[in-house]
Amino acid sequence: MPIRLLAPEVASQIAAGEVVERPASVVKELVENALDASAKNIQVIVQDAGRRLIEVADDGSGIPAEELPLAVERHATSKLASAADLFRVATLGFRGEALASIGSVSRLTLTSRVKEAPTGARIRVEGGRPGAVEVVGAPVGTVVRVEDLFYNVPARLKFLKQDVTERRAIDNLLARYALAYPHVRFRLTDGKTVSLQTTGDGDRRAILAALYGVEVAKEMLEVLAEEDDLVLNGYISPAALTRSNRREMTLFINGRWVADTALTQAILQAYHTLLMVGRYPLTALFLQIEPEEVDVNVHPAKAEVRFRNQDRVFSFVQRSVRRALLAYSPVPTLPQPQNLWRSVHSVPSVENNPLPGGALPAAGLDWTIGHDSRVEPEAHIGPVLATTPETVASSPFPARASLVSLPLLRLIGQIGATYLIAEGPDGLYLIDQHAAHERILFEKLMAQHAQQRIPAQSLLTPVVVTLPPAGAAVIADQLPVLSRFGFEVEPFGPNSFQIRAMPVLFGNADPAAALRALVEDFEEDETPLQTEIEARVAARVCKRLAVKAGQVLTPEEQRALLTDLENCESPRTCPHGRPTMIHLSVELLERQFGRKGAR
Repeated sequence: MPIRLLAPEVASQIAAGEVVERPASVVKELVENALDASAKNIQVIVQDAGRRLIEVADDGSGIPAEELPLAVERHATSKLASAADLFRVATLGFRGEALASIGSVSRLTLTSRVKEAPTGARIRVEGGRPGAVEVVGAPVGTVVRVEDLFYNVPARLKFLKQDVTERRAIDNLLARYALAYPHVRFRLTDGKTVSLQTTGDGDRRAILAALYGVEVAKEMLEVLAEEDDLVLNGYISPAALTRSNRREMTLFINGRWVADTALTQAILQAYHTLLMVGRYPLTALFLQIEPEEVDVNVHPAKAEVRFRNQDRVFSFVQRSVRRALLAYSPVPTLPQPQNLWRSVHSVPSVENNPLPGGALPAAGLDWTIGHDSRVEPEAHIGPVLATTPETVASSPFPARASLVSLPLLRLIGQIGATYLIAEGPDGLYLIDQHAAHERILFEKLMAQHAQQRIPAQSLLTPVVVTLPPAGAAVIADQLPVLSRFGFEVEPFGPNSFQIRAMPVLFGNADPAAALRALVEDFEEDETPLQTEIEARVAARVCKRLAVKAGQVLTPEEQRALLTDLENCESPRTCPHGRPTMIHLSVELLERQFGRKGAR
């Protein structure tokens, strides 16, 4: 094929694809322009997840009327003068591509006024073609209105994700910048409902309270460290406050939000040995470094950076976070040796010591494991297992035999406060107590849901939960589903919800943990069909409320768990597909001990 020059509009759309990936990209570029203009108030209006409208208004320095046509041209910027300036970038924007790229894939209206001008000016750009400059009345600052995003690039429009996902990306972005710039007043709305609003008084902990709730904000630990030209400040969560993904690990470098893998790993290294596998901290950290020491001209999205001395920065961040963790963490104390084990003769009577939740052990149960003369440590369980001896008889699952069902198992005991050991007619079973309890709760909940009779229990005191804007949007969309599962949840102010009732099945579980489970386990690439959403909601809640690894169970609770698992329809996997057990056959054990094939 012959080589030819691309048409200008095609070249513009290709270039725009590098900068404008989704509606959140537009919001990011426009908010950064507003911050570069020293704005103190930034208002963002988003409709239809940014497809129909994105409007960013600020009270910054503005753009002179005579420079408006130049502002929407490609590679036009006021932030660089020479190639040498690329190695000491001190502003968020510097390429001069944002407005031109946005204007090439939307209908863009730019209105601005500088303080010295008596009137403002306006220019419209449609599909990359700018119009004439108009004189209009306007306050000091800039308003950028982006309508019908990707109207002329249907392929890009088709690849956008669901509205809830695109809106969540915008919510998360504004939440990050609100934390990074506490002296700027941010407001995010869809024209009717305000999902984020900050005061601009400089109090980062107050912003944390608005995003995550007062209780979470109180627990966050402050980080403040300085070493030569490196300064790190912000907040991190204690080891007990974690999330199931890295999405709430926020890191800014010189006021720019970045997704740096190395620095994220430095933060995780600081938590080494303090977090469970698969759990991640909440962080809002802000690193200041000399502009000459960091290269921000790596990717058009400006989310990646390179350091001149990466090992030094990595070590500084890791040490600073670790130091803050150790400074706030109390020294652990071990119980006295005599409290670790109890003599079999000191076991309290059953009548005076019911199991957690009020259930009594069945008469005649042996409180010892194997032939050991000691009894296992006292149980500390929360939430309480919903499978007590009383509930075994009323289990909703019919007993049956199938290819996936389990044989009758004899409990041997618990190891590592995580796994149950049981003997069957065909060998040994190692059972993951958390995965098994997930499966039990899930099938009980879905069985009650199928019969449309999930019993709910009103809370004595309603629980109020505050979520980040993105999480609040997820919950708001799923309120009808929660209602069908026995949760009575209603909006209670901006990004807050009041829990008034919970399913009886979950007993004394933490209502706030149940609600947060829907947010924390929601992966961005998940696009469940409407016919699957209820099962996914049930699986997420059951995952959070199931008994955890590391929780010591009494023999009665172990037996109840084993009995309910035997009666499950799919006992060998949890609702997320993870195995609940490992089977070691007698034949395998004989081979391992050399009893077969040794002669």
